[in-house]
Amino acid sequence: MENLLITIAQGLVDDPSAVSVDKDEPNENGITVYHLHVAEPDMGRIIGKQGRIAKAIRTIARSIAIRNNTKVMVEID
Repeated sequence: MENLLITIAQGLVDDPSAVSVDKDEPNENGITVYHLHVAEPDMGRIIGKQGRIAKAIRTIARSIAIRNNTKVMVEID
């Protein structure tokens, strides 16, 4: 999942070397939180107009998680 998020984000930003993903342990509800970090000037590119790109990234992550029978949440930092 980390590699997928990094690959998607690197294709969208101007500074691909600044992209990183941190993973939290599953919480009491079984949800694993992934924190996507990008450079400050690239935040707009990752979020998109009205959050459409961020929503699409989260949808892709959830669909992969469903196939793996897990629950995930993506936060953009």
